[in-house]
Amino acid sequence: MSPPKIAPGTSVRKCMSRRVITVGPDTGLAQAAKLMRARKIRHLPVVESRGRLIGIVTSRDLRQALFAPAVQDRSEDVLDVLNALLVRDVMTRGVVTVRAATTLREAARLMHERKLGALPVVENDRLVGILTETDVLDAFQRLLGKAAT
Repeated sequence: MSPPKIAPGTSVRKCMSRRVITVGPDTGLAQAAKLMRARKIRHLPVVESRGRLIGIVTSRDLRQALFAPAVQDRSEDVLDVLNALLVRDVMTRGVVTVRAATTLREAARLMHERKLGALPVVENDRLVGILTETDVLDAFQRLLGKAAT
């Protein structure tokens, strides 16, 4: 299957990843970190049981939790501390999202201005995809490649 054609007014729908790996708020941080490593991803949307987006946890959130003074001061094994912490303890709430109909240009502008590595895509309060920096760069590469020919 060839990648979708990209034009200046292309919507996020054509570029987003539809198979989104998610976690629940009660997932342990160690489990979330293992999942991110195994799937080679940096962003995990956090959804409640009905699929409604309630937050996002990033590889940066995990690093900050690991190196937080409260964690470093504990005498236990770091893995034990991480197992005791839950995604809900470190996730970002009030996530910046876009709709599938949002233009790629607008989404890229938003990611640049807010310094975001990913934008969850939401329709009717349900997570339907995620647009990552990689997705945006792939789309622009296809657009620029087409323009150069």
